[in-house]
Amino acid sequence: MNKKLNVVFTSAAIMASLLLSGCQLLSGYQQIEKAENADSWAGKISPVKTETSIACFGTYHCEIILIDKTSIISPTTHQPVDNRMLTAAPSADDISPLLDNKSVKIVPLAPSSIKGLTNYYARVKPVKREVHINFYPENNLDYVERFAVIHEFVEGTYQLRAYRQKNNQTKGSLLENASPDPLCVDLIHNDKVQRHFCKQTDTDTQGEFVEKGLSSHIKVK
Repeated sequence: MNKKLNVVFTSAAIMASLLLSGCQLLSGYQQIEKAENADSWAGKISPVKTETSIACFGTYHCEIILIDKTSIISPTTHQPVDNRMLTAAPSADDISPLLDNKSVKIVPLAPSSIKGLTNYYARVKPVKREVHINFYPENNLDYVERFAVIHEFVEGTYQLRAYRQKNNQTKGSLLENASPDPLCVDLIHNDKVQRHFCKQTDTDTQGEFVEKGLSSHIKVK
């Protein structure tokens, strides 16, 4: 398929898809096109043939903490653990190669909605991996939602998108109705939602992200 794979996140496209799917994007979503310094921030994901690109978004800030056994962004300093992994956005003339399946490169993607921080995306080889991400739904680094997924990644661009699922239920106790809408995470490959997770509030799985079906989801434009 000759589809151009450069992925540019714009608030209009994301909000349109969310209105149709009944989902509410968290207010901290950043407009990546407005990166202040093109030399520092890529502003978009530039996929590389035979590689997998992994990014997160949807909250004030998010960080890829761990890929398999490799630490990526420190949850303490919010900076890359190893600066040798840092690289500029790949181009036709300059691509920092991945040496093997354990190699990870991280690219500054955009300024975070939390002042002074940066969002990064990761470049890896397409194999089965375990990815850990910290989402910050509020403008507060003390409130973090931790998410992990094991997935058979293939070539292309993956987004892990966090949002609040609207709860249309009117029955139940006042306490249940007063609870915030659950935080959900979609795993999107190129423009298609492949997996869907929501944080549970029941007593058996309280506080855990549980995978749900995709029957209510639509294609992300």
